[in-house]
Amino acid sequence: MSSGHDHDHEQDDLAARVEAIESLLVEKGLVDPAVVDEIIRHYEEDVGPMNGARVVARAWTDPAYRERLLANGSAAVAEMGFGGSEGAHVRVVENRLGVHNVVVCTLCSCYPWPLLGLPPNWYKSPPYRSRVVREPRAVLSEMGLDLPESTEIRVWDSTAEVRYLVLPERPAGSESLSEEELASLVGRDAMIGVAIAREPGEEGG
Repeated sequence: MSSGHDHDHEQDDLAARVEAIESLLVEKGLVDPAVVDEIIRHYEEDVGPMNGARVVARAWTDPAYRERLLANGSAAVAEMGFGGSEGAHVRVVENRLGVHNVVVCTLCSCYPWPLLGLPPNWYKSPPYRSRVVREPRAVLSEMGLDLPESTEIRVWDSTAEVRYLVLPERPAGSESLSEEELASLVGRDAMIGVAIAREPGEEGG
C-alpha cells in the first residue's frame, strides 16, 4: 500500500531536477539567480498567501462563512475560487483564547499551495518537521512567537489526504477595517501557526 505522501515525494524529486536545471542555466549565464530568487519570494510571500488571507478575512467578517469553513474547509475555500489538486482536502483549525494551532508535515512537505503559495524552506527542513512535534513551544519561541504557559498548543500533521490551514484570531482594534484591510494583516506564517495576525498599523511580512 502506498502512503499518502507518495505524491509529495514525486514533487520533491521534481524539485531536485528543477534545481539542477536552474544551476546549469545560471552556470551558463542564461539565468540571473537574483531574478529567480525574487520570483520565488513573490510567490512565497505575496501571490499565494494573499489567497489564504482573503479566506481568513472573510471568516472574520462573515460568521456563516466561518462556520462553513470550519465544517468543510475544501468546500468553503472553493466558494472563493481556490482549490486544485494541492488544495482539494483542506481542513481549517481555529485559534482562540487558550488554544493555538500549528501545522507541520512530518514526512515531507504537504502544504495547501493554492492558499499559501510555495512552502517556505524552513517548513520543509528536518529540524522543524521533527522538533515542532516534540517541543512546539520552544520552536515557536525561537521563531518569535512566545505564548502564555496556559495556552494549549495543538500540532497538526498535514498529509496528502488532509492539508491544514490555521484560522488566526482576529487582532484587537480591527473592528472598523474592511475585508481587504483585514486580509493585509494576515501573513503566511500566521496561517501555518508560527505567528499571529498583525495588529492594525503593525509592520510585518
